[in-house]
Amino acid sequence: MFLQPERPAVEGPCHVESAITVFPAAIAERDHDLVFRRELAVEPGDALVAERLRHDGLPRFRNRRGRRLVWTQAVRRGIVFSGMGAMRSYQKSTALYERTKKSLAGGVSSNVRYASTPVPLFFVRGEGACLYDVDGNVHIDYVLGNGPAILGHAPKPVIDAVARSLADGQVYAAQHPRETELAERLCRLLPGAEVVRFATSGTEAVLMAMRLARAFTERPKILKFEGHYHGWTDQTYISTRPSLNEAGPADEPVAVASSPGMPPSALADVVVAGWNDLAAVRNAFARHPGEIAGVIMEPVMVNGGAALPHDGYLAGVRDLCRQNGALLICDEVITGFRVGLGGAQARFGVIADLAIYAKAVAAGFPLALVAGRRDVMDTLLDKGVMHGGTYNGNVQSMAAALAALDELERDDGALYRRMESRGRALMEGLAALGAKHRLPLLVQGLPAIFQTFFTRAAPPRNYRDAAACDRDMALAFHAALQEEGVRVNQRTTWFLSAAHDDAVIAETLAAADRAMAKLR
Repeated sequence: MFLQPERPAVEGPCHVESAITVFPAAIAERDHDLVFRRELAVEPGDALVAERLRHDGLPRFRNRRGRRLVWTQAVRRGIVFSGMGAMRSYQKSTALYERTKKSLAGGVSSNVRYASTPVPLFFVRGEGACLYDVDGNVHIDYVLGNGPAILGHAPKPVIDAVARSLADGQVYAAQHPRETELAERLCRLLPGAEVVRFATSGTEAVLMAMRLARAFTERPKILKFEGHYHGWTDQTYISTRPSLNEAGPADEPVAVASSPGMPPSALADVVVAGWNDLAAVRNAFARHPGEIAGVIMEPVMVNGGAALPHDGYLAGVRDLCRQNGALLICDEVITGFRVGLGGAQARFGVIADLAIYAKAVAAGFPLALVAGRRDVMDTLLDKGVMHGGTYNGNVQSMAAALAALDELERDDGALYRRMESRGRALMEGLAALGAKHRLPLLVQGLPAIFQTFFTRAAPPRNYRDAAACDRDMALAFHAALQEEGVRVNQRTTWFLSAAHDDAVIAETLAAADRAMAKLR
């Protein structure tokens, strides 16, 4: 049943018992679409008008008499309100999610995918800068598989190369010429890469690098930074997004387990410091003399706010590592092959002892690697340091990476220059729109990977600064963007690809203009 705009809502002390319409388009056709707070119940004769979006895409209401009604939740999670004009339908995604939960734990294959509005969406196709969901909605995609799709979705040269490789088989449990060719090419392209070793995921490569550092230095501890993400394992998922009530003082943070089920022993050999603070690193070395094997960091704090390193910070950390006999480990899982062929190390001119790459290197196919000093990597042989993996160096991933590098290297990296220009235009355009709509919008990061915040404070320089920004407003912006056909993650992180051309950027900014109008 569809009711027309400004028709009275159906009587009920707590619920709207039938679908209502508050915009020109109908919202839903099932019962129990909205649940309101009991003390602000809908009464007979109320006609609801949406006033503004809240953080998960649902609106706050007022009725024609001016009394305000505040929603608490949508019982039918397949409903998202647009705030103005027609809304998008997610009925098929909702039905598929309910079906999938019966056979797939939680209905998703990665917990990160829960963070979607109104349910984890189901997609059927990706092409260029866009994804297409089961309900027929088109999304300009700035998630890009959480970063890997540097060439956009289904890039023909990569897809064709992988298709050709299928005729050769998939896994050999042995070496093959493509593996050698890719290793040689990576050693040529990556700063400090005397040798490489392949893995399948970034998390696995992080574990390898940490093991190598401990074996080489014969020390137990790893220093990591608040807000930096290095994978979901017990050894790495520490102080990733800690509650500030648990995290301890800023100058001497406490290691905090980021998931239930992690044993206390996982925290014993991890030292935590604040990012962008050389004194904190110096203090950590002083508190643990002769114990720290390596310092692992994202050279740009992508997972905790896209904070760039302060001038001299990366070099300062490298120097402290050298002075204290520890290895510097750069986690370039996201920045590698995204911010340039040489990654963040080349961009900032600081070379690590070991570096970890994944995501963009194979343009969306599963591949990771550790690159670095030969003497450190030789512990795989000299000291018998164990590293293995059934799918390491598989035929299809090697073929994908070789084809991707062909595109990334073409015309002396012209693709990166275009991405830099378009990404900068997008960042500047978003900032200008924030000013136009009088929103405290801050855009921070690099043109190929940046984040939007809502804050009137100074730009976040570390995790604690980012955690103080207006999370509810960011979630509202995420939901409003999705209704306008732009997909970012719920942290409002923006990944750019080569497929985001000038027309896509212009369309994105027009959509962002409409989305911001709903937030005022």
